[in-house]
Amino acid sequence: QVQLVESGGGLVQAGDSLRLSCAASGRTFSSYAMGWFRQAPGQEREFVAAISWPSGSTNYAVSVKGRFTISRDNAKNMVYLQMNSLKPEDTALYYCALAKYGSIYNRLVAAYDYWGQGTQVTVSS
Repeated sequence: QVQLVESGGGLVQAGDSLRLSCAASGRTFSSYAMGWFRQAPGQEREFVAAISWPSGSTNYAVSVKGRFTISRDNAKNMVYLQMNSLKPEDTALYYCALAKYGSIYNRLVAAYDYWGQGTQVTVSS
């Protein structure tokens, strides 16, 4: 089993920055993808960004490209999502997820095997 715990969400104003963190523990895999997804009230969960192990390649949703950066710390088993120039439409519950042997180019929720509980990000205008 894999456990994922997100942190770092909060209430910010438009234009501000936040960094989300995801701590991973449990069994490991030789290759996998770690992703961030988000879900706003009344909407479907959507892909935000992903990073691959071991290559470190990344992929982003068009809506966040150039504003968000996904990164990792292998030694600490951490994944981060640096969010800059936040907009009210970025308001959502943000989830960290892991896809066993997955591809960062598969943006489907169903492609991911393990999920955290989520951390709320609220951006006021």
